[in-house]
Amino acid sequence: MATYTQLSSDPERLLFAYWVPNVSGGLVTSKIPQRTSWDLKSNLRYARTAEKVGFEYALTQIRFTASYGAANQHESVSFSQALLQGTEKLKVIAAILPGPWNPAVAAKQIASIDHYSEGRIAVNIVSGWFKGEFTAIGEWWLDHAERYRRSKEFMQCLRGIWTAPEDEGFTFAGDFYRFRNYRLGPKPVQQPHPEIFQGGNSDDARNNGAEVSDWYFMNGNDLDGFRTQIVDVKARAAKVGREDKVRFAVNGFVIVRDTEAEAIAVLQEIQGKADVEAVNAFRNEVKNAGASTNNKTGMWATSTFNDLVQYNDGFKTKLIGTKEQVAERIVLLKSLGVNLVLTAFLHYEEEVEQFGKTVLPLVRELESQGRGKDAAVEIEHSGAVYKKQAPALKA
Repeated sequence: MATYTQLSSDPERLLFAYWVPNVSGGLVTSKIPQRTSWDLKSNLRYARTAEKVGFEYALTQIRFTASYGAANQHESVSFSQALLQGTEKLKVIAAILPGPWNPAVAAKQIASIDHYSEGRIAVNIVSGWFKGEFTAIGEWWLDHAERYRRSKEFMQCLRGIWTAPEDEGFTFAGDFYRFRNYRLGPKPVQQPHPEIFQGGNSDDARNNGAEVSDWYFMNGNDLDGFRTQIVDVKARAAKVGREDKVRFAVNGFVIVRDTEAEAIAVLQEIQGKADVEAVNAFRNEVKNAGASTNNKTGMWATSTFNDLVQYNDGFKTKLIGTKEQVAERIVLLKSLGVNLVLTAFLHYEEEVEQFGKTVLPLVRELESQGRGKDAAVEIEHSGAVYKKQAPALKA
């Protein structure tokens, strides 16, 4: 078996990212002790470890105010730049929130950072879910459809600014943004432009994924949920000639232990020690994110209290068990059409490295055997776990 440093160069390989803990409180809203720090020094250590053991991407978080366990928040773009300056291979995805950001400012920032990092910056366009954050900084709070329509224009503007011919500049007349012959210099290093990520689950998010973004992020879900979104977004993309342009990323919280029972015990402890007040406040804030959409399928629309202890439904993805079980489930996700797995951990101090040294080599070995290509085979092999429903804790 290949060692963890012998990374695959297969362009069809599954890619891996991790959530950057640039906000306090870790990646679960729980009072369980977490060996995870949000300061830059610690995050540089995590980033260097991640690129050494085989992660391709890191995703910074965007918050403008305290929320649900995250009392402190480092700004995402500057934090991404700092991580890029301290690493050599890792690509960092900077979260950007339309409203506080103007696309001209974002396009300029990211183009410059692309030069500083020699082509290792990407963006995640976040449409927003926290009303209090917008009102606190004097930004208009739009309804769900309008937030996603603004994000669509934002992404169109980014791509247009980055790729417009030098002699013409970029011109755009939208409902939220307007440009006239805007010329950006220098243009980004990456061609045609830095990658654009965005996510969700609603019709609005799916349309944006199909029509304008390079990547479509999905919260944790069951197999049917993942498959439905992937098939639907691909169908929508085909209608606009982009069926081969959009790729899919899924969020998953990872707990790897020597036995499945030990891993499940950790999950139960996380949920059992949930910060009930914070989780319920988060639940109240996001419950309309799904209910406000036409088909009631927005993010968190069906999430339970237990699910929301990990605020991107990462427990649902079932990357909880032995290293072998987790690797098998990851290749199952690949067989459904997932191109990137976005991970999070309880203890970043050791678990980023543990995942890279123990799980990633198993995934690469399975890929070398041709696994991850036939969904029916993979579901038969390791899909049963997704049919199990653990009883919800009362809160």
